[in-house]
Amino acid sequence: MAHGHYEAKIGPSILNSDLGALADECQRMMDSGADYLHLDVMDGHFVPNLTFGHPVVQCLRKKIPTAFFDMHMMVANPEKWINDMADAKADQYTFHAEATDDAKNVIRLIKEAGMKAGIGIKPGTPVDVVFPYLEDVDMVLVMTVEPGFGGQKFMADMMSKVQKLRSMYKSLDIEIDGGVGPANIDVAAEAGANMIVSGTAVVKSDNPRQVIHNLRSTVQEYIQIK
Repeated sequence: MAHGHYEAKIGPSILNSDLGALADECQRMMDSGADYLHLDVMDGHFVPNLTFGHPVVQCLRKKIPTAFFDMHMMVANPEKWINDMADAKADQYTFHAEATDDAKNVIRLIKEAGMKAGIGIKPGTPVDVVFPYLEDVDMVLVMTVEPGFGGQKFMADMMSKVQKLRSMYKSLDIEIDGGVGPANIDVAAEAGANMIVSGTAVVKSDNPRQVIHNLRSTVQEYIQIK
């Protein structure tokens, strides 16, 4: 695997922050060196929790014009919100493979709306479910917890999915999300993940800049080794 085909990117999950001061928290993460912001949208159907939608994203975009917004759409009808999120100036729209019978069409609609397309899988979903779409998407998200709630433990056995994807595609952005922090970043980086979503470990840290730096450095080290 040639060095430089993919790069380390750290995206704090802002759902773990003070939601009453969301714009300030997002800015604090960007000021701490975040490469992008991971925004969790839950509809109460696909997952049993409810968060926020495109009006909040639109407001955040006005306050933080340059940050890359990675929308993690934990929603039952992913095609329904594509245009609204595009209008809100989201950069990447990551939907779940389990939420649609026509992933190809969802990807097409996302691209037509001017956003990057990501496809995600839950822990119980085999990785080969996304194989037909790897030429079309910009990123694959491998969930390392069950989506819908924060504070769960990182599932190290999901790294076999990451390894398989990385062996097939040397330049694909592979994101992991759920329970990721300094304690398990080595395992994730070694497997080939390069987009790291970290919630509590970064947002609740006394020194988020240092945590982000450490996470990125570890991933970068493994990229150089490979």
